[in-house]
Amino acid sequence: MDINKFGTIAPGRIAAISDKEHAFVPDPLPPKWEFPAALWPLLADAKSKVALLEGVGRTLPNPAILLQPLASREAIQSSRLEGTYASPRELLLFEIDPQEGRPSEERVNDRREVFNYRKALTHAINSQLPLSLRLIREIHRILLSAVRGKDRAPGEFRRIQVAIGTNKRFVPPPADSLSECLSAFEKYLHASSAYDPLVDCFITHYQFETIHPFIDGNGRVGRLLLAVMIQHRCELSKTWLYLSEFFEKNRDEYCERLFDVSAKGDWEGWISFCLRGTVEQATATVQRCDRLRSIRDKYMQKLTDVGGSVRLNQIVENLFHSPFVQVAVMSKQLKVTYPTAKADMDRLVRAKILKPLKNATQKTFYAPEVYEAAYADIGPA
Repeated sequence: MDINKFGTIAPGRIAAISDKEHAFVPDPLPPKWEFPAALWPLLADAKSKVALLEGVGRTLPNPAILLQPLASREAIQSSRLEGTYASPRELLLFEIDPQEGRPSEERVNDRREVFNYRKALTHAINSQLPLSLRLIREIHRILLSAVRGKDRAPGEFRRIQVAIGTNKRFVPPPADSLSECLSAFEKYLHASSAYDPLVDCFITHYQFETIHPFIDGNGRVGRLLLAVMIQHRCELSKTWLYLSEFFEKNRDEYCERLFDVSAKGDWEGWISFCLRGTVEQATATVQRCDRLRSIRDKYMQKLTDVGGSVRLNQIVENLFHSPFVQVAVMSKQLKVTYPTAKADMDRLVRAKILKPLKNATQKTFYAPEVYEAAYADIGPA
C-alpha cells in the first residue's frame, strides 16, 4: 500500500505490518466531519424519494409483489460486484431445482453464491437480533455455506492480514487491531448519532468495508448490512431500498469514493455519491412497483373473466415471488395431482398470463410480463 497517498486529514492511522508493508486503521466513529450545507438539497431529495417509496410500498395489497424481486435483484447485483455472475433466470430456476440445465460445477457454485446471498438477506431481515457483530457473523456464515469460500472461516473474523485491489492498493487493519476496531464499530451501531439516519448508514457502511473483518465476503456482507440498516434507522416498514445496483453500475467510482475517504478524508464525495444512488434507486423502485402492481391488477381481472378459483389466485400471487413455475413443483405445493396442476397451467396460458419457458429441462412456464418488469434489464428469460 502506498502510504504517500494518505494525507494528514485521513480518518485513521497508518500501521506498519512489516519493514516495507503498512495497513490503514480507521478511527472510531463518529468522524470529525460536519455535514456540509452544500449537500442539504441532495439529502432532502433523497429523503423525499425514500418517503415516497415507503408510501408506495405501504399501499401494496401484497408486499411480496415488490419485496421478492428487489431481494433477488440485490443478490444478483451485489454478487456481480465481486465477479460472481448468475442471471435472474439461473437464480430463479436454481431456487426451484439446483440441477436445472445440468450446469457445470462452476456454474452451480455461482448460482449457489447468489442464492446464499438471498438466504442471508432473508435471515438478516427476519432476525430477532439487533444490528450487532453476532448478526454479522451469522450473515457471513450463511453467505459462505457450501460455496468456494467455505474454507475461508465462515462466520469467523479473520486472524490473518488481507489486502484489497491490485498491488495491495488498500490494506485493512492488521488482525491484532480487529478486536479494537470491531468493538468500537458495534458500540457505534447501538449509539445515537448526530447525523441524519440515512447519512449515518453510509458512514457506517464505509467503516465496515474499511475494517474488512473477514477473509472473504466483506463487500457482500457490507452491502447486505447497509440495506438492513437503512430499514432500521430510517424506520421503513420493509426493506424497500437497495443500493448494490447503483454501486455495480458505478463500481469504479464506488471503490474510488471509499478509498478517498481513507486517503483524503473525503466524506463529502462519498456521501454525495451514496445520496445520488439513493435518489436513483428509490425512483427506479417506485416505477417498478407501479408496473408490477398494474400487472397484478390486470391478472386478477383476467382470472375474474375466465372464472378463476382460489387455487388459481394463489398461483398468480406466487408469480410475483417467482415468475417461473414448474408443474411438478406446483403439484406438490398445492397438494393436487400432476394432471390437475397441468390443467391449471394450461388455463393460465389460455388467459395469456403464462407462457412455456424455452430450453428448460423440466416442464416450466413463466409470466413474461412479471419477468419483464422485475428482471429483464439485468438478464433475459
